Amino acid sequence: MRRALVVEDDAHNAVLFRKLLEKRCGCEVTVTESADEILALVSGGKVDLVVMDVSLNNTRLHGHAVNGVELCQLIKADPRTARMPVILATAHAMRGDAEKLLAESGADDYIAKPIVDHEQFVARVRARLPEAA
Repeated sequence: MRRALVVEDDAHNAVLFRKLLEKRCGCEVTVTESADEILALVSGGKVDLVVMDVSLNNTRLHGHAVNGVELCQLIKADPRTARMPVILATAHAMRGDAEKLLAESGADDYIAKPIVDHEQFVARVRARLPEAA
């Protein structure tokens, strides 16, 4: 079974992502805001894809607040995890935001919140998930 990591600080969005990933993509899902847990799961090969919120209110690394862009940069900078597919999920949806955030973070894809088009979300996730073993 493929495994997805959801990094989301909004409970409603976390539930929606979990349901879509489990029911429509066949993933086992872990939801967390803990930077240490995120990095451990990714570097430990425990996930196949990350859905990452950009604005994280409660996430800290070494005592400092971090956001999804910074976490994605850490994932992409590590040769062991650089190929990990990361999809940014954010309410930053003004013209140019997607391009700016993708360039800044190194993420593989971007989807605007709120997620109203479930089919589009599922299609984008499936396009980034590795083939099932």
